[in-house]
Amino acid sequence: MSIEQQYDEISRCNRCGFCQVACPIFRATGHEAGVARGRVALLRALIEKRIEWDDELKEPLFNCLLCGACTANCFPGVATADLVVDARTEYLERVGRDKLHRLLFNHLLPYPKRLRMAARAAGLSLKSGLSNVASALGLLRAFGRDFPRAQRIVKRLPDQAFRDKVQPGVLEGRGELMIGYFVGCGIDALCPDAAQATLGILRTLGRTVEVLENCCCGLPAMTYGDRAAAQAMAEKNLTLLETRQFDAIVTDCSSCASFLKKYPTLFDEGDPRRQRAEAQAAHIRDIVQLLPQPAPLPDVKPGEKVIVTYHDPCHAVRGQGLVREPRDLLRSLPGIEYRELPEADWCCGGAGSYAVYHYDLSLQVLDRKLDNIQRTGAQLLVTSCPACIIHLSFGVHRRGLPVRVCHIAELAAACGVPPAQGALKGSGLFSRNES
Repeated sequence: MSIEQQYDEISRCNRCGFCQVACPIFRATGHEAGVARGRVALLRALIEKRIEWDDELKEPLFNCLLCGACTANCFPGVATADLVVDARTEYLERVGRDKLHRLLFNHLLPYPKRLRMAARAAGLSLKSGLSNVASALGLLRAFGRDFPRAQRIVKRLPDQAFRDKVQPGVLEGRGELMIGYFVGCGIDALCPDAAQATLGILRTLGRTVEVLENCCCGLPAMTYGDRAAAQAMAEKNLTLLETRQFDAIVTDCSSCASFLKKYPTLFDEGDPRRQRAEAQAAHIRDIVQLLPQPAPLPDVKPGEKVIVTYHDPCHAVRGQGLVREPRDLLRSLPGIEYRELPEADWCCGGAGSYAVYHYDLSLQVLDRKLDNIQRTGAQLLVTSCPACIIHLSFGVHRRGLPVRVCHIAELAAACGVPPAQGALKGSGLFSRNES
């Protein structure tokens, strides 16, 4: 939708400034252009022809995290993140598309096997030190202005992606449902242990569990403003999902879950694809919604408990309204002392590939999150988004905090059958190598 068609929505901003207190970028920079009120004013100026579309718009349009915190703190409820995405789409149409993103969105993300091959190549490059050589020669700047520095966020990649170890197909379970497991790109390539834990949980719930050979959900393309690429990936996934009559389509990436549930909004009213998307969106579930709720064991001494806290991914807390479910689970798990994280719903600065173009800003946002994590005294930091896991893991390692970061499915799998008191500290969550 052209931003000119959004003028009424833009005009709802009353310039009160309440978005300032909730915006991680504004709190890091103090610049009016980095807060919702400033961005909306910019869009209004574009519509009213007071400024022109040009390269200078790229920074204020693309340094937004799209976390949605501004809207949650906005009395009129102006959907600034959606407006920014629409403006990015128009920017690409008027100013031009990046060739690298066109390659990524049209020729890599829609093809999961190609993506896994690229991940393997990147893993070998990191392991061999070739990426450091390329960085020193300035060859990596083509991937983003801050990519040479941002590559240090991922210290190493797993030797195998999840779907290299577990081939897509139907597996027998012990439950009653027919479940499709939608494997997100980040979970597949970066967090295969979380995927294994999720698969184990799903097999307790499903009569059958089909590990899908789905492609990217399309969220990276959509957030960049490439609506056509996002629609193409959505249509490819819809065709795949329609081959079975699943009782539930489950993913353990909260970003994927949020976007899959919003597939219908990708297509106009009257577009047949919208009805198809609505039919499938009704079956989408975030794994957080399905995690077991075991009864807690009799209380144990505080010294025998693991201190756990939880970070809300933006696409879980605001994208899906999942606030109570993860906390109820964590409070019920045996051997755990749950402590609420201050500003738990503030973005960690991961935001997909945000650091590739805004490395310093992403670290300023991350530092605020790390300060709050330290205050909890937590030994285990739990979340449900692979981008958050990678960014937070980098942060705790960079600061030298004695904190393990893991996916909530991993913790649930470790505690799903109540272990003996103290068994959690001996689980793989505390024995894996930090790197």
